[in-house]
Amino acid sequence: MIDTPNAPVHNLPELSVSELSGALKRTIEEAFSRVRVRGEISQPKVAGSGHCYLRLKDDQAVIDAIIWRGTMAKLALRPEEGLEVIAIGRLTTYPGRSSYQIVIESLELAGEGALLKMLEERRRRLAAEGLFDAGRKRRPPFLPSVIGVITSPTGAVIRDILHRLADRFPRPVLVWPVAVQGEGAAAQIAAAITGFNALPAGGPVPRPDVLIVARGGGSLEDLMAFNDEAVVRAASASAIPLISAVGHETDTTLIDHAADLRAPTPTGAAEMAVPVRLDLLAQVRERGGRLDGATLRLIEERRLRIEGLGRGLPDLARLIGTFAQRLDDRAERLEAALPRLLDRRADGVFHTAARLRGPGEMIARKADALERAGRGLETGLARGLREAASRLDQRADRLRPGQIARLVAEGSRALTTLAGRLDDLGRQTLVRRQDTLEGLGARLDNMSYRKVLERGYAVVRDATGAIVPAARGLTKGDGVVLDFRDGRVAATIGEADPEAIPGQPAPETPPTAAGRSPARRPRSAGEGRQGDLLKDL
Repeated sequence: MIDTPNAPVHNLPELSVSELSGALKRTIEEAFSRVRVRGEISQPKVAGSGHCYLRLKDDQAVIDAIIWRGTMAKLALRPEEGLEVIAIGRLTTYPGRSSYQIVIESLELAGEGALLKMLEERRRRLAAEGLFDAGRKRRPPFLPSVIGVITSPTGAVIRDILHRLADRFPRPVLVWPVAVQGEGAAAQIAAAITGFNALPAGGPVPRPDVLIVARGGGSLEDLMAFNDEAVVRAASASAIPLISAVGHETDTTLIDHAADLRAPTPTGAAEMAVPVRLDLLAQVRERGGRLDGATLRLIEERRLRIEGLGRGLPDLARLIGTFAQRLDDRAERLEAALPRLLDRRADGVFHTAARLRGPGEMIARKADALERAGRGLETGLARGLREAASRLDQRADRLRPGQIARLVAEGSRALTTLAGRLDDLGRQTLVRRQDTLEGLGARLDNMSYRKVLERGYAVVRDATGAIVPAARGLTKGDGVVLDFRDGRVAATIGEADPEAIPGQPAPETPPTAAGRSPARRPRSAGEGRQGDLLKDL
């Protein structure tokens, strides 16, 4: 070894990088074997191995964190971006990157405010996916055959539900026992909803017609299992109508938004699931009585109507008797006519054969003719009887009650139509006659002598009330009555001034100073004669 002058002398041991990293790891793990850190989750990521890698940060620092796969499955709270949590675990180092990290063993929310913020963000995200849409919700059946209940088998909730169902309408109940809070509760509830939906119809285990997910009241942390995303998705995807009954009336969880119905309490869920049996029985009895009464009234109305229609039908026996008598008469006439017809045909054939051939041939031809005539007559007689029977059947068909009822109905409809037309025609005729009468009245009023009186004329009547048509029928001192348009006036006939009376000669006038008579005013064509005032009276 070569000594170097002025070389520093060290008494520190020499360590390798691995030894130094191991020493740091042991020191940190011994000093921080159990820590409780509060921070905001950032960049959570689940690797293919199942481990979850994330970072915890605040406004000044960041620390890496890891959740092993086994621990991840047991956590009640899933890591989400921006969630403020309190992580419990131990501190360790990762020599491969010369960094330190916290191995998280449990997670809890950092206060109720952060929990509510997380639930609100989850609610908005799931609502955006359409899991809470009203169009997805369905009404449970009116009376389910089987009811499935998902709840704890040891709590008071299941007893309340069973008791309420027994009071209202007893139904078979299938209970799927689950934990309703704590680690693993959300997974059990989601599995129960999926399991009930997976039951085949008609299988050994009956498939429920409605599901009830129930739990009693509790704090927000106690009800967190029903806010889990897996539970909400299972409730939304359920093909069986689901009723949520979690907590008290004021408690609201995310499963309430995804369920088809929300009940304020587990007892309320049982009331929603089934109706009241006694009310149904009373309603059935009441409607049955109404149905019986309506049926009896309908039957009575139909009976009265049939009786009324029957009274309008003719006597079928009398109608058929007429045709039967006619048929007997025709049959007798046919029987009497048959021998005569045969004789005539035979005589004709005999005479014809006698003229043409000898007696023997004539007899043979007569026999042949008689035989042919008999066969033809028999055929014609059978055909005539068949035609008569067919006509009789047709007429009998027309006399059947159904046919007669149809004819009566058609006649009734025709009569109703004619009655309506007659009413319309009567109204139209009445309107026309009224218009004609009003026109004649107006013309008669115009021709009345009172219209003449309104123009300033007067009617002169004598003492007996008769109209005086001319002045020559009156003498001085006669009493008359003058009819004016506004009343009557009594008057006495006196002397009249000839000058004022048309048609009378005027007295002579003495000559004027000039020796000439005053000039006379020429008369008009109408002057000198009295008009025919009362001509039309």
